[in-house]
Amino acid sequence: MQQISYLQEQLGLMTWPLLICSALTAMIIAERVFQVMLSIGVGKRAIRRELNQISPTNSKEIEALAQSISGKRPLLYKGVSMLLAHHSFSKGLREDAAGIWLQEKRHQLHAGLRLLGLIGVISPLIGLLGTVLGLIEMFKGVAATTGSITPNDLADGLGLAMRTTAAGLMIALPAISGAQLLGLWADRVLAQLEHTLNYVNVWLEGMSIQTSQSGDTQGTPASKASIGDVSQA
Repeated sequence: MQQISYLQEQLGLMTWPLLICSALTAMIIAERVFQVMLSIGVGKRAIRRELNQISPTNSKEIEALAQSISGKRPLLYKGVSMLLAHHSFSKGLREDAAGIWLQEKRHQLHAGLRLLGLIGVISPLIGLLGTVLGLIEMFKGVAATTGSITPNDLADGLGLAMRTTAAGLMIALPAISGAQLLGLWADRVLAQLEHTLNYVNVWLEGMSIQTSQSGDTQGTPASKASIGDVSQA
């Protein structure tokens, strides 16, 4: 309570709005970072190594692999497990299932980022409002003074005005930066998921794609998978 009272003395009427924005920013960033930690830990090469050990025509091996990786935390494993579990369906149905799954993960990975960006926009405005209110109070005090005005008479009002602006900017910087960085991370994870699910879907059709060091792909010609198109719908 003493800390809150101290903040109210320093920030005035904008104390609680700024505290709420600060708390929301911290909670959203912490929750998103936690999701990052759950999603990392496996790459496309690990999935390809798993697939190279089994045959795309052996249903028992495919089901065993899907079962073994279904309980693992990384999203890449969960997506591949989902696709392998539907190996007996047609390629088009697997693409539809993967597209729906990707769309759900897209919403999950971007959850809270719009609110974080909104906080980054309104926090400086709240601080600026506190600045205006502080200046109004300062000028009221100046108007009520009958004697000469000294710097001490202006210090409290100006200090309150500047502190609210600084507090708003201190909240906005991590909020905007976090929203942008976490959004970039989410897009990168989704691109990796989309690429890997397309690879697995083609692999289930009996086609193996090898990627050279130059980035070129080699394999039997096949129709382009449309999982990414469905996920964007």
